[in-house]
Amino acid sequence: MNFPNDYSSLASTSNMGNRKQAVMDQVRNELALANAQELINKINEKCFSKCITKPGSKLDNSEQTCVAKCMDRYMEAWNIVSRAYISRVQRESHSQGENL
Repeated sequence: MNFPNDYSSLASTSNMGNRKQAVMDQVRNELALANAQELINKINEKCFSKCITKPGSKLDNSEQTCVAKCMDRYMEAWNIVSRAYISRVQRESHSQGENL
């Protein structure tokens, strides 16, 4: 009777699956964080160069308005591109799954 060995092998496989899922979740979280940091860095770089013509100790009203609008537009564009990219990856993944 090999029941105990079969059970331990099943438990080991399940435990390995849990570890794999935990690693995948951690990678996803780290990628999301890196993505958010990249967005913030790009917004700072692009909007500063576009809106701040005379750097000083504070922003005047026109610079504040420009930065706010620039940030809104940049984030909107980023979200559109991200959604399009995710949609394309999902479509390609689905079509590859059908071809296997």
